[in-house]
Amino acid sequence: MKRILTAISDLRQGKTLFFRLRSTKWPKVRKLFLAKMPICAICFERDMSKLEVHHIIPFSLDPSLELEGSNLITLCNEKAMDCHLIWGHFDNFRKINPDIGYMRDYIFESKGIGPFTK
Repeated sequence: MKRILTAISDLRQGKTLFFRLRSTKWPKVRKLFLAKMPICAICFERDMSKLEVHHIIPFSLDPSLELEGSNLITLCNEKAMDCHLIWGHFDNFRKINPDIGYMRDYIFESKGIGPFTK
C-alpha cells in the first residue's frame, strides 16, 4: 500500500509521466548508494536528511535503469539551494537534465575527489 501511495504522490508532483510501481529493491539500492555517495554532487551538502538519490535517466522513461548505479546521482533538497530540483530538473519536475551525469563527473574531478566510479 505504501508503494502505491508513493507512486500517487510522485504522479501528482509530476515526477512520473505515467503510473509505474518501483522495484521492491529500490529502498535498499537507495540506501547503499547514499552510503557510497553521501554528498550532493553539486553543492557538497552532507546532511543525510537533505539528500536525494536522483535518476539521471528518469524511472518514468526507462524503468530498467531504476537500480543501476551508473544512472544515479546524489543531489540535495536544501531549501537555500535545491540541487535536485534546480540541476536535476531545471526547476520543473517534468523536465530532465540529460547532462547531470557529466556535471557530476566534472565537478568531482575538479575538486580532486576523482572520477565517479560506477
